[in-house]
Amino acid sequence: MKKTFFTVFVGLIFISLQAQDINDALRYSKENLNGTARFRAMSGAFGALGGDLSAIGVNPAGSVVFANNQAGFTLSNFNSKNDSNYFGKQTSESINTFDLNQAGAIFVFDNNDQKSDWKKFALAVNYDNAGDLDNSIFSSGTNPNNSISNYFLSYANGVPLSIVTGNDFDYADLFFNEQQAYLGYQSYIINSTDDTNLNNTQYVSGVAPGGNYNQQYTLESSGYNGKLSFNASGQYTDKFLFGINLNSHFVDYRQSTSFFESNNNNTSTTNLVKRLRFNNDLYTYGNGFSFQLGTIFKPTKEVRLGLAYESPTWLTLNDEISQDITAVSSSSAGELTPDVVNPNLTVIFEPYKLQTPSKITGSFAYVFGKKGLLSIDYAVKNYSNTTYKPKRDFTTTNATMSNLLDASSEVRVGGEYKIKKLSLRGGYRFEKSPYKDGKTIGDLTGYSGGFGYNFGSTKLDLSYSYAQRDYNQQFFSQGFTDSSKISSVNNNVSITLLFEL
Repeated sequence: MKKTFFTVFVGLIFISLQAQDINDALRYSKENLNGTARFRAMSGAFGALGGDLSAIGVNPAGSVVFANNQAGFTLSNFNSKNDSNYFGKQTSESINTFDLNQAGAIFVFDNNDQKSDWKKFALAVNYDNAGDLDNSIFSSGTNPNNSISNYFLSYANGVPLSIVTGNDFDYADLFFNEQQAYLGYQSYIINSTDDTNLNNTQYVSGVAPGGNYNQQYTLESSGYNGKLSFNASGQYTDKFLFGINLNSHFVDYRQSTSFFESNNNNTSTTNLVKRLRFNNDLYTYGNGFSFQLGTIFKPTKEVRLGLAYESPTWLTLNDEISQDITAVSSSSAGELTPDVVNPNLTVIFEPYKLQTPSKITGSFAYVFGKKGLLSIDYAVKNYSNTTYKPKRDFTTTNATMSNLLDASSEVRVGGEYKIKKLSLRGGYRFEKSPYKDGKTIGDLTGYSGGFGYNFGSTKLDLSYSYAQRDYNQQFFSQGFTDSSKISSVNNNVSITLLFEL
């Protein structure tokens, strides 16, 4: 028997070969439409408006628009539904979460010096959950061509048999590609072309060929991509507003995936794998920094023009991964005892850096006196500039992102109409795909609405937002790259309570 059983107590090890890919990079580069209920109700079109705690995340000059000191927080219900199509079979999965997604305060200081052109200043601090990472996906279907064995083969070919047998090497000392080869070999999903030669580096599939593969994929994730902004702004004369944000970013993400495969292919001649389950648990955490600069110009009392720059976000991240496989082989005599490969080890990769792309936002707003307003934002973010570091360790991944990703534009439109103390709001947004092909991740379309009521020193806002996007969920990064087509719909309800200080 080639199978060698061993158990390693959970420990900490460091591996130099990285396993991060384009999906991980996009996860922390994209931002959701999160923030206060007023911000969400108007689809985030606040670049030339300001006067909202979450608006400073679009244009930091907007904080000095506030007339009084304010503090507030937002509670949100996030509902995500994912409809999957995998080789023609339709499945659906949804998730519902409740979270405190925004909290902040702003302090306004009037300048009483009559000789100065600087009219007032503002200082603010605000936390936004820039990316809600809770998700649930279930895909199931019959694959007529490919088995997951191709995933393990893509890593194994080139790895000496002496390593994957586990006789001369501890699992904790292996690189990521060697670990995948080990898992596949020890579970019989792949076999060596020459078991007598420990220097052999060629492998073949150990899964029964010649038929259909029934496959299921489950993904459950939770976490957040939080941003804490420290803001300062000032008003120069009656026409110019300037602001700056220093942002601290926090990432905490957990993902569990389980892949199941079975087949009824012929096994009368030799022992071959009939069904298997491959589990992966990922934990990513880290922090980072970015800054923003912005200005708002008021050529007339009604018209406002905004321009803002958001720097790249420089993140330092850590990955922890654990994996296990259970595979069942059978022959003409029936099923054999399951082969369980569970190193019982959490692998901690070396910390790495991720630089997300910068963003430029141009804005226009028209204020109809005290009756209402209309606002439009246009933003551009070039995802092809996303970069893993150190670059020498991510040459292939960075080249792939540069070739596949593209500049993505976003349009946000929002409006507000006031009826005495009641404010009615609505919005629309469109975000172009970050991929050049426009299909791997499709365009996003969203609508929103809500209302607010001013009680005097207290304000209450409520919003509803809807967003829809199609994308292809690839189960594994290489070898076995078949994907399910996902239609994702997000429905979110937010409520914000504001207090004048």
